[in-house]
Amino acid sequence: MASLQQQWITVMTQDEKEYFKVLGSRVALLRKELGLTQVQLAETLGISQQMVASYEVGRRRIPVSMLPSLAHALKVQTDALLGNEIKAKAKRGPAPKWQQQIEAIAQLPKAQQRFVSQVLDTVLAQAGR
Repeated sequence: MASLQQQWITVMTQDEKEYFKVLGSRVALLRKELGLTQVQLAETLGISQQMVASYEVGRRRIPVSMLPSLAHALKVQTDALLGNEIKAKAKRGPAPKWQQQIEAIAQLPKAQQRFVSQVLDTVLAQAGR
């Protein structure tokens, strides 16, 4: 039974092989961009250098439980590590007036920012009655 279970764990479909090969390449690229060696990354993750090498060439699956630690070590968001780049929303014309006002308030001196904040607090408190 253990050998059947062990065999199930190690078998990867062709799609999985391709996915983990791409993911491993991304890990290697990010690691190199940071100037880290496989040994340094392995030490950070608490695994062997050989395991890092296996992940980078896609020979082994990177455990889901390791993704947050790996992303942190590589200084990226987990989405970016997985190849799901976060896209900024496309702007649809001019920003709404309140957004422009918030941006203008952020440029004011701190004393004036506090005054605007107090005025808003007062108006919101009165509206909440």
